[in-house]
Amino acid sequence: MDETQALGALGALAQETRLRIVRLLVTAGPDGMAAGAIGEAMDATSSRLSFHLTHLEQAGLIQSRREGRSIRYSAAYDALSGLIAFLMRDCCQGHPEVCTPVVASLSACACPPPEPAE
Repeated sequence: MDETQALGALGALAQETRLRIVRLLVTAGPDGMAAGAIGEAMDATSSRLSFHLTHLEQAGLIQSRREGRSIRYSAAYDALSGLIAFLMRDCCQGHPEVCTPVVASLSACACPPPEPAE
């Protein structure tokens, strides 16, 4: 991730509803959620939700896919990881103890390992 992409991502996240949507989709996992379910969780009108989802998708933080008559959204984990890596890239400056709390909080995540591709 370069600086321009990071600024776009951070700008998209610098709004309460969009930040809440990304956090919701991160916890939803790779399958994501239907737009209607996101709207219910956010208590948002469809036009307001569409605006925020479009903004997040343009920033590369979420992705959409059509499933029948509905659209499912999921977190773009690679982009989110890239943003974290961009922010932390030069944190240590030869002092790994500086990054230890961040690494520990990420490794404490109880995420199941990815399933092998078939």
